[in-house]
Amino acid sequence: MKETIHSYEDLLIMLDHLLKESSEFNWDQFYSDRERKVPFFENHPDENLVDYMEKSRITAGKALELGCGPGRNAIYLARNGFHVDAVDQSAEGLDWAIERAKEQKVQVNFVLRNIFDLDIEEDTYDLVYDSGCFHHIPPHRRMDYISLVKRALKPGGSFALTCFAEGGELGGAGISDWEVYRGRSMRGGLGFTDEKLKGIFRDFTAVEIRKMRDMENETKQFGKSALLAALFKKEN
Repeated sequence: MKETIHSYEDLLIMLDHLLKESSEFNWDQFYSDRERKVPFFENHPDENLVDYMEKSRITAGKALELGCGPGRNAIYLARNGFHVDAVDQSAEGLDWAIERAKEQKVQVNFVLRNIFDLDIEEDTYDLVYDSGCFHHIPPHRRMDYISLVKRALKPGGSFALTCFAEGGELGGAGISDWEVYRGRSMRGGLGFTDEKLKGIFRDFTAVEIRKMRDMENETKQFGKSALLAALFKKEN
């Protein structure tokens, strides 16, 4: 690889390589053991997503899920009338998601791709959803992430995400963006507060930011209070 920076993209790639996790963690290996005791491996939607639907804060339309993994939220949206494009860069995760969708007889367009390689027509989606992808996005990629969400959403559309709360028991490093590069590590995933999320997504209107509710398995919903759930609107 040539190590000369000629463009903004060259700079982003260089910063990617500075961070340890980008080369050490393998999502295909992570999803290959389906018996792993990971709470979100259960095929249950996020409790906040169910809450948004039941309270009509979101209504059926076209949805994009970023980092869909084994597809539990994409499948829930499809079952509730959404036309869903669900994106992940893990083939193992998407194979599992496709199996689940077939078992439940729902149609989801699963896309194997890095989210930053998506070619999305402007004002396409009524909902962009992200459950657990954002806190793994390094700070230097964040501006492109925000641009992707803004481009994808229709005016008045909703953007919702769950992410690590700062210092939560599941993860959530309480470090500054600069400290990420001083230590060359995101420490497994960045943690956020209400105010940090409002600042990062200041171009959107914050509808609600709260801790997720802890949910037992028999509820058929996923929820952990170590995570934040946030709902934003794109201005008309």
